[in-house]
Amino acid sequence: MKKLINISFIYFIFAMIGGVFYREFTKYFNFTEKTTLAFIHLHLLALGTIIFLILALFSINTDLLNHKKFNLFLKLYNISLPSMIIVMTIRGIVQVLNVNLIPSINASISGLAGITHILMTISLVILFLILRSLNVHSK
Repeated sequence: MKKLINISFIYFIFAMIGGVFYREFTKYFNFTEKTTLAFIHLHLLALGTIIFLILALFSINTDLLNHKKFNLFLKLYNISLPSMIIVMTIRGIVQVLNVNLIPSINASISGLAGITHILMTISLVILFLILRSLNVHSK
């Protein structure tokens, strides 16, 4: 359980950093339009902090941490979420700086975003399959 709380806390720290970065970066460049940077804070809070706090609670009354596929979920999820955030950050910086990307680079960023979302989906499906198979222990 402590491992899940620690992961949650790490995502919380990065969520706060992401929020401050968004606010200060856009303010510095007087940017008032929509940007992907605005979603980094929320993604890290919801998909990082809150998910792992909920999983910590699940682990109290279940054998979640001992499930044979839980480590697979943990590794895949903790690769896909940070990768998604990195791609979102790159996209957001490009938007704020109004960088005119060549089509192949723009497509590459979009492709990486798609891959991270696919990996995130796979990891969440694994998590739901794990959760469905757990037996709840009453205390």
